[in-house]
Amino acid sequence: MTHPTPPRPRVGAGWFTLFTLAWLALWAVQLVPIQLLLPLQLDTPDDADGWISGVIWSGIVLAAGGVAAIVVGPIAGALSDRTRSRLGRRRPWALGGSWLAAAALVATAFAEGPWLIGAAWIGVSVGFAAASAAFTALIADQLTTQRGAASGAVGSAQALGLVVGVGVIALLQLDIVTGYLLLAALMAVVGTAAALLLPDPVVDVPPARGHRAHRPDTDTATPAHPDSTRTHRFAALRDPDFLWVVSGRLVVNVGNGLGTALLLFFLLYGLRRPAAGAEDDLLLLILVYTVFVVLASVAGGWVSDRTQRRTGIVVASALIQAVAAVLLAVAPAYGTTFIAGALLGVGYGAFTSVGLALATDLLPSDADHARDLGIVNVAANLGQLLGPLIGALLVAAVGGFWLLFAAAAACSVAGALMTARVRPARSS
Repeated sequence: MTHPTPPRPRVGAGWFTLFTLAWLALWAVQLVPIQLLLPLQLDTPDDADGWISGVIWSGIVLAAGGVAAIVVGPIAGALSDRTRSRLGRRRPWALGGSWLAAAALVATAFAEGPWLIGAAWIGVSVGFAAASAAFTALIADQLTTQRGAASGAVGSAQALGLVVGVGVIALLQLDIVTGYLLLAALMAVVGTAAALLLPDPVVDVPPARGHRAHRPDTDTATPAHPDSTRTHRFAALRDPDFLWVVSGRLVVNVGNGLGTALLLFFLLYGLRRPAAGAEDDLLLLILVYTVFVVLASVAGGWVSDRTQRRTGIVVASALIQAVAAVLLAVAPAYGTTFIAGALLGVGYGAFTSVGLALATDLLPSDADHARDLGIVNVAANLGQLLGPLIGALLVAAVGGFWLLFAAAAACSVAGALMTARVRPARSS
């Protein structure tokens, strides 16, 4: 039988403001390049192989960043869990990740050719993975009854970071280099301020070997064998519910990446929108998407905190995302793209916020919050970065975008079915 974790003191508006700003900066420095700057850098309209060459290179570069993130995220989280310093456990990694991402953005701005751009983007992805592991761990470290609200803040910041970043670059007509430098400054300033001002109390850290790991909502504890350190690093994935949540999060994010990462190319070459107005079209579409992501993230987190029925909300939201992708596959037109964008926002907004709260509820060990949430973050980030690579191959295979969106729908449904297998007591 499971029992809820004893409630921790509730945090106030100041905590939520700093936490949301940190995530707004993190999402902006990852998603604005994915949606706008990298496609513009790698676009090849005059190449001998045509525009598809630029689509393929975009997919390869983003996938390389995804591989880096999946390696670094859990490692940075595990090291954060074991860090002993006067600054705390999370703060050194939040600072280091923010500064690395900012420096790598500057390098990306001045890189030329897909190989150098890809190398610089890997640096951005590593910094993002380290900082996001540290900031995400604050939810499990410091909250119990407000986890849905905090996860909603992460989800709404994801949409706001994208629209604010793309909006500023498009409306001010900034060039690619200036856009990257602006994002680097945002990450350095906001990341540093949030890391220093958010509380990070110093705690006793259990030793890496031989400690007793336990799930916070159970009465039992499982002694770890002294020589099982390597196995212990992935102990969370031995919990079937946690494994289903992570797997579903990965697959649904692949679906979302398929449906969103190549939108600029879809507008240019799928809908044949004029190149001169494609950035404005993208900004308008992102605005529609953002409004519904924010509403669904906040509302979903609020409802899940009060009902504690997170699994059903996550499953339903993934299916809504699938409906949006089907609409784009069967009726690709300028008008229907905005309807699909609204549905995609509702589905993904609720999925990402409530799904993160659900994963936080299932963490097996108080001592390993950052490590285990690093796995959750990697699942989401890898999905978003694998989506463009898979999508580029699908577009190249058929010379169009219908298969891309059909695959996005299939992934969304598959992720919903995976999440439906979760049966934790507090979310049912």
